[in-house]
Amino acid sequence: MSGTLSITSAMTDPALLDLPWDLPLEAWPSEHIAALPKGISRHLVRFAHLGGHVVAIKETTAEMAKGEYEMLRTLQRLEIPCVEPVAVITNRTDADGEALAPVLVTRHLRFSLPYRALFSQTLRPDTATRLVDALAVLLVRLHIIGFFWGDVSLSNTLFRRDAGAFAAYLVDAETGKLYEGGLSNGQRENDLEIARVNIAGELLDLEAGGRVADELDPVRISNGIVDAYRNLWRELTGSESFGMAERWRINERVNRLNDLGFDIEELAIRTDESGTTLRIQPKVVDAGHHQRRLLRLTGLDAGENQARRLLNDLDSYRAAYRKDADEEMVAHEWLMRVFEPVVRAVPPELRGKLEPAEIFHQLLEHRWYMAQTSGHDIPLAEALTSYINDVLRHRRDEATVIGPPTEAITTAMPAVAPDTAAVPVHHPDDEGDWRLKV
Repeated sequence: MSGTLSITSAMTDPALLDLPWDLPLEAWPSEHIAALPKGISRHLVRFAHLGGHVVAIKETTAEMAKGEYEMLRTLQRLEIPCVEPVAVITNRTDADGEALAPVLVTRHLRFSLPYRALFSQTLRPDTATRLVDALAVLLVRLHIIGFFWGDVSLSNTLFRRDAGAFAAYLVDAETGKLYEGGLSNGQRENDLEIARVNIAGELLDLEAGGRVADELDPVRISNGIVDAYRNLWRELTGSESFGMAERWRINERVNRLNDLGFDIEELAIRTDESGTTLRIQPKVVDAGHHQRRLLRLTGLDAGENQARRLLNDLDSYRAAYRKDADEEMVAHEWLMRVFEPVVRAVPPELRGKLEPAEIFHQLLEHRWYMAQTSGHDIPLAEALTSYINDVLRHRRDEATVIGPPTEAITTAMPAVAPDTAAVPVHHPDDEGDWRLKV
């Protein structure tokens, strides 16, 4: 390789040196390339294998690559859902000493897909609406921290399944700018209009290619992000006034925000001059209320809706079997006896289909439908067998790399069924013995 290659990276990964940086990205040999679906981009982007991971490599200018790298690192520190920056590679030259374009390297987000890959044949209206709703949540989170995106679109976003909904992750930050004093209403409206126009164009493009359902209206769907965004922004940042006798509405407001997946770090409460009216306004809101609770209790890192679903199951288990026990102790027991046995029961060749939290959520949904159909409760083991054979086995893989299992299992773990999954076998000196046989 001619010249001196320059690598800027916060992490040390010697495997970076094994990639053919002396070749134009479009000419990289197939053994380095990962065949994954990707969105539309103004730059050349290719996926490549890097050690046990997959990375996205984008050719751009040195200035834009360094700027986007630093912006993505900043967004990660602020806990914004986005891709992880890996490195900036500059001073690339070919075998003849000719300069090659600098590149930005980001880690591919496992179990995520561009919007075009989230449907097999045609995009249905409800799926399109859920994608737009997820993008609205991401845009609100970005605006709250003072980030102006400047190029909001479905193409610049990755989506992960999140318990029947989608979670959106920022992919392209090259046009973004962070304002310490926050965004003006004009800047927010500008981003929102960019989103509306881009989404309409993307859906109209799919419609022209015959890839949307007949009943899908691209303009109506794209207009939906405006309503979704404004409703969420109003709930998160709007002030509310009520009489002193209605102080219960403070807790109601907090609970509504928690249900949306946000925590309140500061709440301003003021009375008017007469002292009879309260006015409340959230000052700082942070997303991930259920994610953080699940992570704190179990160590599981899941999407917000997945976390809410798993916590519901955990809370149901506690209410049924360990009502007076310490929450942390019950969470550990639920993890060891309910969640982990289900995950281990999935055949190794199917574990790349969905991430574990999504599998668990879908299993609970599948079990509920089975119970509705049969008119009685279904044991978890029976539901799991049905789900694996009738649902999971027929899904396409959504993981990019399926790594080897890291846990060592030496003994069978007794499993407690969530909700009403099993019938307890009572013994004189214990509270019940629950086992999941799969």
